[in-house]
Order: sequence, then structure tokens, then C-alpha cells
Amino acid sequence: MSLKKAELAVIEAVAAHVSATWKEDASGAYLSVGGKRVALAIAIVKAQVPAKQRLRFDKVALEFLCRLYTGLQDSVPDGKTVVLTVTAPIRQSGKTAAALEAKIKDGLARNTLNIKDTIEGNGVRARLVKGGNPKVIGFVHNPDPKSDVLVDLTQSLLERVKAPEKKRAPNRWLVIADDDGRPHIEVYRTLASQLSGFEKVLIVLKGGHVELLFERPPVSPRR
Repeated sequence: MSLKKAELAVIEAVAAHVSATWKEDASGAYLSVGGKRVALAIAIVKAQVPAKQRLRFDKVALEFLCRLYTGLQDSVPDGKTVVLTVTAPIRQSGKTAAALEAKIKDGLARNTLNIKDTIEGNGVRARLVKGGNPKVIGFVHNPDPKSDVLVDLTQSLLERVKAPEKKRAPNRWLVIADDDGRPHIEVYRTLASQLSGFEKVLIVLKGGHVELLFERPPVSPRR
């Protein structure tokens, strides 16, 4: 496997950040960290509008998203992800969630899911993109005319992240590279926490600066 110049720069930045050596074999690049082999998945994301999105994580927002995650899981085809957004505040949470779920399911059935609408006073977006890891990703955010960046950024990332293989390496990190990613760091953290199959998710920003976005808690051994 031959690595591109941009990928090499990202790998070298991560290796320096964790004080590790790196090597390459037929399956790709990997680090040697404390005697442990760590496989690296690299996702170089297209630059997006540099607008900082204010995400909401209050109880209403989280319950709204949870309802949609549960209701849509079985309707999304394998290898695809529904990315959805809704503006806050959500005053009619139950009605808005039910209406949006129905619209999304109708779009999935027609294979033409690309919603941009208003429901119960809340602006909503929904798009079916390549991915599958996870099946549904959602954001609740403050109103912003550039809110499409949330969907565009998520789509750009998911298109570059392969779904976890059944026989994947036990230690696998995802490294996101985005020179213009600083305004979107909160969005990246939210995305990182929802992706499965990775022990850690890091981001490499302009100048090779590396930040940890998410680290999965270790699994306790069974007794």
C-alpha cells in the first residue's frame, strides 16, 4: 500500500505527538506504542465554510435525537447514514420528532432523501450519505444561515471512514486531518463519540497540531 504525501504528513504528526514510531505494511500504516501495534485509519476532510456552529446538548435536545436514532435505525440501508439537523429551541419536541421521522422514512422509501424544511417552527435538514457507521447522526443547533455546513462536514468525513471490519485490528485509531477544522472542533468531537470501531479519534489541524477528540473507555475484564 502506497501512502500519499498528505497522509504521510498526518501520520508523522501523530507519531511525533505520541512519541511513537510508525511503519507501513500491506494493510496500511500503524504505530508501535508501548509495545502495542495500533492501526491507523486516515480521513483527510474537505475544507468547509469556516463558521462555528453552536450545538445544543440539553435534555430536550438529547431526548429528541435519541427518539430519532431509535425510530430510524431499521429503515436506513446498510452502508448509508442519515445525517439530520434541527434548530433550537424545540418547543414541540414530540410532534417535531414524529413529523421529521415520517418525512425521513418517506424519503428513504423513495430513495430521494434530501430534506430542507421547517417543522413546528424548527428548521430541519436530513440527507442520506455514504457511511453506515453509525446509521443515524443528528445535531441540535442554534439557528444559523450556514447550518448546512453540519451536514456537509459530516458527509465529507463519513465518505472517508470505512465501516469497521469484523476482523479488524484490536487497537485502531482514526485520524482526521482538516487544516481549517478549528471552528468545527465541537462538531468533530460529537461525530467522534458516535463512530464505532476506534479506540481513539484524533484530529490534525493546521501546522501539524494534534488534538484528541475521543477515547473509548477500556473494557473491564469479565470475572
